[in-house]
Amino acid sequence: MAVPPGLPVVIVGGLHADARRAAVAQLLADVPGSVVLHHDLATAAAGTVVRTIRDASGILDAGEAPLVNDCACCALREDLVPELERLRDAGGTRLAVVELWDSVEPKAMAEVVTAGGLTVTGVITAVDPALVLPYLGNGDDLADGGLAAAATDQRTVADTFARQLEYAPVLAVADSPEADDEDRELLAQLHPTARRVPIGREASAASVDDALTVPTPRLRPLSPLAQAALAGFDVEAAAAAQHPACALLPAEADAHGVTTLVWSRRRPFHPERLYAALEDLTCAAARSRGRFWLADKPDTLFHWDAAGGALCVESAGPWLASLPDAAWEMVPPVRRAAAALDWDAEHGDRCQHLVFTSPGLDRDGLERLLESCLLTDAEYAAGRDAWQRLPHAFDTLLEV
Repeated sequence: MAVPPGLPVVIVGGLHADARRAAVAQLLADVPGSVVLHHDLATAAAGTVVRTIRDASGILDAGEAPLVNDCACCALREDLVPELERLRDAGGTRLAVVELWDSVEPKAMAEVVTAGGLTVTGVITAVDPALVLPYLGNGDDLADGGLAAAATDQRTVADTFARQLEYAPVLAVADSPEADDEDRELLAQLHPTARRVPIGREASAASVDDALTVPTPRLRPLSPLAQAALAGFDVEAAAAAQHPACALLPAEADAHGVTTLVWSRRRPFHPERLYAALEDLTCAAARSRGRFWLADKPDTLFHWDAAGGALCVESAGPWLASLPDAAWEMVPPVRRAAAALDWDAEHGDRCQHLVFTSPGLDRDGLERLLESCLLTDAEYAAGRDAWQRLPHAFDTLLEV
């Protein structure tokens, strides 16, 4: 396995702290010469963030980073890259494991490390399958549990966990005795493209020396988790995979009591009827996401993102069909490719594409409710000028 020169960096995160610590401990054991860099944001209320660097034998160094603009995550960003650079320049470190604090999201940190000129070779979210549904259903604010990263942090447990889970291409899955087939199936349907690596399984036959650029006289097996940590990571591709216009959303599935419904249509929503149905649609599934089209705002692609009984709706920019040809050159290729695959002769890339995943999903009832929110045949036939005179029900929600 080829690894870029310099210091390989793997980011390990997740709100499931016990699973995250187990994954980090396994990496330390699997890769001799590896160290873990961790910023503890629990002390932020006192005005500082505590940084520790440790290896398999214990703590090697500890220090404090002051808050930046009363934001613990900002302090982490300011301190992380210089510490990684120091480890790289000192030599002797074969793998730097960045263990994120509970509510820190891997996307922001992967982009910070890459922008700093360092090489992220892996992003891993550690998960306890038995806790997936309880965390997705937890609409409490992070601040209520002492997990906020800043005084202004308004995230919830559910939406933070969902982003941690869905961004990482690798999930380190704890061997939880409380997990059943439904729990494991829910995890599989939520992120079907992820590589799921059980924590604690026997190492593979490959050697650490095959994967790392710094030689060692001692050959040890390279575990599947260590392989995943060194497999390589594309920050731009990962960001594109989260954008609602080209996200790699789950496919239809139904197993072990868990269902994923993929609902796609080529007719716009009636804004008033959809707005009235938001609560029922949001509570219909443990997790739902996708993109949608409002009749009164035909040029705007809207992002649907729901977990924990809470829904976030926001503009994700224009549909490509609404742009002049000259503007297409400024659109990322992955976005143009995604639009081309889903192009309609009449409406271009405008569409409804929503995905709902949950145990016990009322598929038929959900489909009926969604269909009732679309324009009727008569409303559709009235044309776009008439559509834009419909009540602008979403303006308050979108703060337009």
